[in-house]
Amino acid sequence: MNEDLVSIIDGSSFVVSDKSGDIDASPSVPTGMFLYDTRFLSKWHLTIDGERLNPLSVDDIQYFETRFFLVPGEPTHYVDAKISVIRQRTIGGSFNEVLTILNHKNEPAELTVRVEAASDFADLFEIKDIQHKKGKSYTRVEGNLLRLGYQRERFRRETLITSSQPAQVDEQGLTFTVRIEAHDSWHTELQVNTRVEAAGGRDIREGIRHNPDWVKATMQEKLDRWLADAPVLNCDNKQLSAAYQRSLVDLAALRYQPLGATGQTMPAAGLPWFMALFGRDSVFTSLQALPYIPELAETTLRVLSLLIGTRLDDFRDEEPGKILHEMRNGESAAFEEQPHSPYYGSADSTPLFLILLDEYERWTGNGALIRELETDARAALHWIDEYGDILGNGYIWYERRNTKNGLENQCWKDSWDGISYRDGRLPAFPRATCELQGYAYDAKRRCARLARQFWNDPALAERLEREAAELKQRFHRDFWVADGEYYAVGLDIEGNPVDSLTSNMGHLLWSGILDYEHAQKVAAHLVGPRLFSGWGIRTLAKGEGRYNPVGYHVGTVWPFDNSIIAWGLRRYGFAEEAGLIAEGMIEASKYFHGRLPEAFAGYDRTLTKYPVEYPTACSPQAWSAGTPLLLLAVMLGLQPCEEHLVVVPALPKEMGRIELLNIPGRWGRVDAFGRGQVDSSSHHHRHAHYPV
Repeated sequence: MNEDLVSIIDGSSFVVSDKSGDIDASPSVPTGMFLYDTRFLSKWHLTIDGERLNPLSVDDIQYFETRFFLVPGEPTHYVDAKISVIRQRTIGGSFNEVLTILNHKNEPAELTVRVEAASDFADLFEIKDIQHKKGKSYTRVEGNLLRLGYQRERFRRETLITSSQPAQVDEQGLTFTVRIEAHDSWHTELQVNTRVEAAGGRDIREGIRHNPDWVKATMQEKLDRWLADAPVLNCDNKQLSAAYQRSLVDLAALRYQPLGATGQTMPAAGLPWFMALFGRDSVFTSLQALPYIPELAETTLRVLSLLIGTRLDDFRDEEPGKILHEMRNGESAAFEEQPHSPYYGSADSTPLFLILLDEYERWTGNGALIRELETDARAALHWIDEYGDILGNGYIWYERRNTKNGLENQCWKDSWDGISYRDGRLPAFPRATCELQGYAYDAKRRCARLARQFWNDPALAERLEREAAELKQRFHRDFWVADGEYYAVGLDIEGNPVDSLTSNMGHLLWSGILDYEHAQKVAAHLVGPRLFSGWGIRTLAKGEGRYNPVGYHVGTVWPFDNSIIAWGLRRYGFAEEAGLIAEGMIEASKYFHGRLPEAFAGYDRTLTKYPVEYPTACSPQAWSAGTPLLLLAVMLGLQPCEEHLVVVPALPKEMGRIELLNIPGRWGRVDAFGRGQVDSSSHHHRHAHYPV
């Protein structure tokens, strides 16, 4: 998020304003109050005697609460300000603002206080590309209530604004005529409720309007409980401690409750553009958080299985057994002007779902869920072989069938130019990126275990293991770039390598599809000067045709990507290389107040001295928030093994001592300890690795 903006967030809803607390909607800056992909407030201005206010400071108390300290007039007036203003706002089911005006004079102050409000009810997809609304807007004054509304057929959204103090309400806002005695104060509570109407006129959000004090207390109680349930980190490295705490709080803020799913929360992708249900993002975040907050994984698995593909639908890129990419609840999705109701345009979410299913059981021992989701897991396995394998040669390919609204690239690098040859050319479709094959390999091996232990199907287990072994063999043959000794980012339709050097091959280490000899060469590239910036691994190597250190997927550094790669490096025994990534990421977090952004520039660390944030990066973003958690688990070498947690620490010396206490799992609660060392006695720990 832009540092000139201030946000408060409650999973499904959020408010973004300027530093004075005002909202001025514009195409380039997503300010407003948002809920389920609709902007419910596009204007929220406070004036005193017709004059806008200027900020003295902003106090971000919690992710759901903030305070703005303001004075009327220009900065030259600050020294002699006779009036000051505090706007304290919270979000949690509704948006509440307590407005306090203090009179610092020795005589009464008579003021006209005005709050102007409006809503364009813009769909989030419309904000960057303003479109003419096809429904009708309306505004009604109902006593002390201002009702802003929008209706298009059965799609109705409303914003309801009230005040605790009497106001003159008109269609543009509320006016208060105020007299404040000398050295006294005046306040009012402004409440903004939302109405999301379902078929039949029922408000889906009925029953969630609450007293602001109750909301704040409840939100604080939920956060306190969330933090208390997570493991306790004690460590020498202050930046690691700060990043850990920031990650836990950000993941609490990003807990998203799908529309109609009472009490169930899962990670939304990120603020401001992606406060929605995502397949890939939610799975990766759940994997990162498993040693800390396992309940995120359970909800993610349940919700994604409920929405698994059941038919062939070109508009949504839906296929039987396919896990969704993204689901939206705004106007354009409701009227099928966008395919996101839900949209299935990702080739990786399906094998990733199966990987999470197995990893979740390994950590929690919840075999009941594995049995409950057996039918969906089998459907997902069938999708890999039947619909994912477009060319029938044993690989997962992707090519959008919705050519108007669908994503061209359906791997995690889903920008239009995210996959290219080393000379910068773009391959034709369909495309088979390397990490997809690694995910498929891992999913089949993991599901073989589930088939034996939970589904009573040893024949399926044997078939999956055989298919995985065959995939591993042909993968090396087809994807290896001999003249560079690395794995191509993908194959083109002719079966030729798309031969750019990218971070994608780092995911192959996590999947375990490589033999050790070739894994060594991949590891050397990943921490070599072309890919490793000093802060982290670039998405595309320096010297490649499309390399751009500030290009979205063509040279930037993505924290989530680095965390998965570090996990893979550790799996193969490259603990020092994994530690190098962990050190770079934790150090980088210092420059973002402990919060790693979605992406930052791929400039060399020696060039900039600090990481440069990508200009439109989401912050907070779920899988970036999960990055310090996974890196901590990697450094400690946490690995579930039946009813025990294996701990094999391998810490960079900069990390010093680490204690992670009360780690939840099928073993109950256990502790893990580690210390960064450089003496020879720790050598065998630094190179210990998990079975591949």
